[in-house]
Amino acid sequence: MEGTSHPPSALDGGRFAGLLAGFDTFGSATRRSDIDGVPVFENEFWTAKQRQAHPLHEVSYRACFKPQLPRFFIEAFTEPGACVYDPFSGRGTTLIEAALLGRRPIGNDVNPLSRLLIAPRLKPPSIADVVARLKALARILPQSGDAPEDLLAFYHPDTLRDIARLRTCFLEQPGDAVDAWIRMVCLNRLTGHSSGFFSVYTLPPNQATSAVRQRKINQARKQVPPKRDVFEIVLRKTKALLKAPLPAGYGDAGARILTGPAERTPDIADACVDLLVTSPPFLDVVDYPTDNWLRCWFAGIEPATVPITLHRSLADWEQFVARCFSEFARVVRPGGRIAFEVGEVRGGKLALEHTVLSAAAGLPLQPLAVMINRQVFTKTAQCWGVDNNAKGTNSNRIVVFERR
Repeated sequence: MEGTSHPPSALDGGRFAGLLAGFDTFGSATRRSDIDGVPVFENEFWTAKQRQAHPLHEVSYRACFKPQLPRFFIEAFTEPGACVYDPFSGRGTTLIEAALLGRRPIGNDVNPLSRLLIAPRLKPPSIADVVARLKALARILPQSGDAPEDLLAFYHPDTLRDIARLRTCFLEQPGDAVDAWIRMVCLNRLTGHSSGFFSVYTLPPNQATSAVRQRKINQARKQVPPKRDVFEIVLRKTKALLKAPLPAGYGDAGARILTGPAERTPDIADACVDLLVTSPPFLDVVDYPTDNWLRCWFAGIEPATVPITLHRSLADWEQFVARCFSEFARVVRPGGRIAFEVGEVRGGKLALEHTVLSAAAGLPLQPLAVMINRQVFTKTAQCWGVDNNAKGTNSNRIVVFERR
């Protein structure tokens, strides 16, 4: 894949800094400071309102950023047709947003679950095709499927039977794009805290608790898993994801989705990426294998075989980031940009942007800015009894580089 020339209307480093310095779209002036000569800009740079992006994004995944974040950088730094890459794809926020904006997406994630969540949404079927396939599946599914008895802590026996039958069908016969879509929706309806999920009330859908803990939740709430109509829930979620129109040509950009470590991506050519937007695993904040154990079971993935690492020390994390940046410097073209988001960890006591700048030292990457996007959330995490306005992650911290 060839890299594109520098987009003529994309912002250069000076104009980008000027944009940030004068930004007042949401009524606040930008605060300025610096880190060893690198300018720091603090403001609200994209909306804090929930669900202001395309509904196709509404697939839960732990520690994912809002679609408005990659959109900000895609619009600032690229033109249609440019190549946008996310080496830690997760649920695919950057890829979906890039495709919606007419860019060419490349994604990579060490977890094969990521591909199952992303690929169907980059080339979605019609609702009519999903309806027809669900009717066919109801007739041809195997009579039974294997499921651990412990899962009855989450599901009514009849619901678990249907889930297991669908799982068996998808594992034995991978099927076409419509089946891939239905499997993706199933992966995102396995557990949650409303009737829109297959399970009884439990943790939010991006976190799967253990069966032992779920039995305790059931006892405390005096609840029994209700019978759910799996097929109706899949159709309802499909209609929600596809309720807004898609741009003409969506899905025709030749998206590529890779599975492997971010620091080793031999399938990506040198200097072919115009913009890289990503957010890496943050130290020991999120336990991705534990959060995704139930999804991995449904997808036939053995979590122990997925080399997701949790970095327990800042020094280890910095070494990991440095290895990744070395690879990023290879795949991003000269003049291309990197937006590296590191969120807010340990209650805001640890400013990872300092570590990111250190990790990139000595590489042909010029720091353009550190952005701190501060927001007051409009949604509360009621299942935890926590108001995000007080205790949630209320900022994004993004280090922006240019490939020299």
